[in-house]
Amino acid sequence: MTAEVTDRPREQWGTRAGFLLAAIGSAVGLGNIWRFPKEAYDNGGGAFLVPYLIALLTAGIPLLIFEYAVGHRARKGAPRAYRRLWRPLEAVGWWQVAICFVIATYYAVIVAWSIRYIGFSLDERWGSDPDAFFSGEFLNSNPTPGIFAPFVPGVLIPLIAVWAITIAVLAIGVKRGIEIANKIFIPLLVVLFMILVVRALFLPGAMDGLNAFFTPDWSRILDGTVWTAAYGQIFFSLSVGFAIMVTYSSYLKRKADLTGSAMVAGFANSSFGILAGIGVFATLGFMAAQTSQPISEVVSGGPGLAFVAFPQIISELSGGAALFGVLFFGSLVIAGLTSLISIVQVIVAAVQDRLNIGRLPAVALVGGATALVSIGLFPTRNGLYILDVADHWINQYGILLAALVVVVVVAVIGKLPLLQRHVDSVSSIRVGRAWIVLIGVVTPIMLAFMMVRSLQDELAENYGGGSYTTAYLLTLGWGVAAAAIVFGVLMALIPDKRADAEDRAYLDDLEEKIS
Repeated sequence: MTAEVTDRPREQWGTRAGFLLAAIGSAVGLGNIWRFPKEAYDNGGGAFLVPYLIALLTAGIPLLIFEYAVGHRARKGAPRAYRRLWRPLEAVGWWQVAICFVIATYYAVIVAWSIRYIGFSLDERWGSDPDAFFSGEFLNSNPTPGIFAPFVPGVLIPLIAVWAITIAVLAIGVKRGIEIANKIFIPLLVVLFMILVVRALFLPGAMDGLNAFFTPDWSRILDGTVWTAAYGQIFFSLSVGFAIMVTYSSYLKRKADLTGSAMVAGFANSSFGILAGIGVFATLGFMAAQTSQPISEVVSGGPGLAFVAFPQIISELSGGAALFGVLFFGSLVIAGLTSLISIVQVIVAAVQDRLNIGRLPAVALVGGATALVSIGLFPTRNGLYILDVADHWINQYGILLAALVVVVVVAVIGKLPLLQRHVDSVSSIRVGRAWIVLIGVVTPIMLAFMMVRSLQDELAENYGGGSYTTAYLLTLGWGVAAAAIVFGVLMALIPDKRADAEDRAYLDDLEEKIS
């Protein structure tokens, strides 16, 4: 019996452009806007672009091709895709599903914050102290970290709206929902951000900011921390390591240019990161000029850049402040939504495959559960603390560690040549054996090096510099990261005779077509 008879019919992207926009939409997220500029500035300015480009070519794009190959060959979500490569690897797929669940729960609340700040931009609600407003009047954060706390209505309501939009897009389907949403959102994001960048370039002090961003410090080029930061930025910004690209590529048609798609998505993501850097540093240059401070004193990243530094900058503008705020926070909303949709789709696809159910019940089950956890924990007075700790651990010891495990295992069991042949059979540009070296040697070395450095920092001092107790970090940090691994192993241990039969039939049919 062939796989076409036993497998549930697979949804497909309507066009290659639709897939590319969805892949770019997943990659171009909040990290491009608030992480890349600071990473570049802290690691040699313009000189950082050299290791960054090398990291893109030697690890980022090869890893994209790897995940495209796994998903496209298997035509299943992450757990079943890895299972069809090697049965025990199903555990890694479920591990990545758990990682996506954790990330989705808190990622949505950042989008909700951005929605509120669009409105705050109209009357500069944050007043003269955006920092105090963000953690105080807006989030109403407790003085000390905890877990359960009263809700903050100003965050709860937009968070419900974010989940309603996300679930609606996913329920409509891959072709009519995710693809069409990205065809609207990504061009809109580019237009909004281009307008913001152009406006920023004409601010007083903008050139000083750009000089700080692009002036190369060549003395840093041989610094190992700079190279680690470059590879880290590539891994975090390309949506690799937590099964999004495995899932998205599973909806491609049988003939798909995997290498060409990976290069387009990779360079588009990096180009937007550089564009974001231009806009951010032109704006920071203006802030430095207005406050008579050096650029180094006003540079920040993460939520501090978005919800503290930028509101302060907006308040300093003499004209068009409201429009500037709407453009910036509107861009955050769009970038966040496209990434959130892709993250939740990983879980939806895995549940569909495991339970053999249609899209609507899978979206209802997954979307409902993820939204309930998100709404229960993050729009509260402890939400900022939980987000901070969970984000740090699930990124460092979830995404990076899962990526390291999967590339090492696939290399050790000798499956890289199989994936290479699959890529070369459907792509316009053949990857050859050089790709095997990059995935089997270069990528694991860099991932392992990053893990070691992260662990050294973790063991040297508690995360947060004493802001959190050890018990808090063990519960929401190490506990969450470990729970994701345990979940993956337990799910893989559950027998699935239907999947066994389907996989045997599918792989037999695949080998027959190839031969």
